[in-house]
Amino acid sequence: MKILLTGFEPFGGESVNPAQEAVQLVKDEIKGAQVVKCYVPVVFGKAIETVHEAMKKENPDVVLCIGQAGGRYEITPERVAINCDDARIPDNEGNSPVDQPVFADGAPAYFSTLPIKKMVEYIKAANVPSAISNTAGTYVCNHLMYGVRYYIEKEFPNTIGGFMHVPFLHEQVMNKKETASLSKDDVVKGIEAALEAIVDSLS
Repeated sequence: MKILLTGFEPFGGESVNPAQEAVQLVKDEIKGAQVVKCYVPVVFGKAIETVHEAMKKENPDVVLCIGQAGGRYEITPERVAINCDDARIPDNEGNSPVDQPVFADGAPAYFSTLPIKKMVEYIKAANVPSAISNTAGTYVCNHLMYGVRYYIEKEFPNTIGGFMHVPFLHEQVMNKKETASLSKDDVVKGIEAALEAIVDSLS
């Protein structure tokens, strides 16, 4: 079994992104499944292109994309991505789409095909807070989740995929009073637990 695990670069004025930081530290093998890593620009269009190229190269059984959701205190597998790009801030190349479709020929929304409830169960069992999220927003995270599911529907019928948000790291909230965060070790532990849930669900 092969898992494509992606993590976003820093954005929004942050010097780090917990997604990228944690993905780098995730084991290269989880319960016998190979984990291939891909780092993704926070840029509309380029994010999907980057992961689509990795999907074509690796032909993975699973795609799990990781992104930062500053302010959340739990690791949150996403239930659904909507066909809408609506940027609250410019991306890392200054793009700010407003109410634009991700793909004009795509469905209004795509649901995750990952075992999101089992993922939450396994993450909590690892003593890391977790919950299902019912909105991935309308920024590049939703954009990428939608794009991955779009290409799975079009080109990768035997692949499952989805997205998971992680909170800020402790180092990111030193000057953000009363803002939730997790340690890098706990984010890594949560991602690995989610991957174990996925592997078990496919075994």
